[in-house]
Amino acid sequence: MSQAGPAPSQKLVTELKVSGHLMTLEKGLFCVFHAPGSTAADPQTGLPGVRITHPPLQDRARLTISSFSEDGWIGAEASAALVRVNEGPSQLLVTIYQNVAGQQEAPKLQVMRLGDVPDRVALRQAVAMPTQRGAVEPSPEPAPAPTPTEGAEVAAHVQRRGDKLGRLGEWMGEPGSQSWIEGFAIAPNRHVTAADIEYQAVLGKGWLSPWSEGGQYCGSRGMALPILGLRVRLKGTAAETHSLRVSATFTDGSKVGPIADTQTAEAESLAPLEAFKIEIAPLADQAAADELEPEPEREPEPGVAIAPPPAAAAPVAPSRPALKPPLRKQAAFGKPGRPNRR
Repeated sequence: MSQAGPAPSQKLVTELKVSGHLMTLEKGLFCVFHAPGSTAADPQTGLPGVRITHPPLQDRARLTISSFSEDGWIGAEASAALVRVNEGPSQLLVTIYQNVAGQQEAPKLQVMRLGDVPDRVALRQAVAMPTQRGAVEPSPEPAPAPTPTEGAEVAAHVQRRGDKLGRLGEWMGEPGSQSWIEGFAIAPNRHVTAADIEYQAVLGKGWLSPWSEGGQYCGSRGMALPILGLRVRLKGTAAETHSLRVSATFTDGSKVGPIADTQTAEAESLAPLEAFKIEIAPLADQAAADELEPEPEREPEPGVAIAPPPAAAAPVAPSRPALKPPLRKQAAFGKPGRPNRR
């Protein structure tokens, strides 16, 4: 007795429209991202979408690809890949996936050059030579992204300093150091949990990374590419019972915060993020702290003179009733006010 096979109408394989492109880049740092107005992906299939990978047979040491997805998938919008070309010219394999039945356009990509990459020979010489006081050290070789470990709640990769761990309420990075932050991860273990928080990195003007869940690394690492700010917020029940505030400093000396989790911590100049501090507290405790905190003094606006405070008035003596002049005694004869006649 033969086994019944699948119904002829049932499709086990769905055909896709796939196109591949080789993108040639010179030596340097590049960002590959979706052009504004790109078509959104279908929520059921995730298509159309783009994946950026190494081409076959090319030495992988020639370039480094860093994206928010480990497999190089950057979807159809609101994502990007950072490419560091160590030896140019080198090539990227850009593969576009589309649903044959759909009418959506293929994603449109843009490439932006972000900077130069130091020569490998110069890097090896710098590592071999003893570092002088005040000299700039090369970024450490790429390794697994830092994540908060037991006892730590915040992790970050800092320029010239590598991976750093800390706790909420403490500065991550050093204000005034002018060493930028390349990426970070947050996993609270007090007040709220990692499942109650999410965050984004500022990549450019009006451009933020996709939301990262608590404990996930957000940003790049080992590519000498800074993030320009961050946005952190609570979600679910934690957003109703706790408050979150963010403070940040930037390499141009500007400061932001503390600000609420509805705002983005970034400098007006879009200078790289240097250090940040995240504070989480129950709403009742935060309200009490705000009442005790003195109101900050406002700086005078340019060209506006501020009058000095009025001098204290001299104490006024208590008033006394006016004294009437003594009455003059009248003479016993004659009319008052006239001389007497003899």
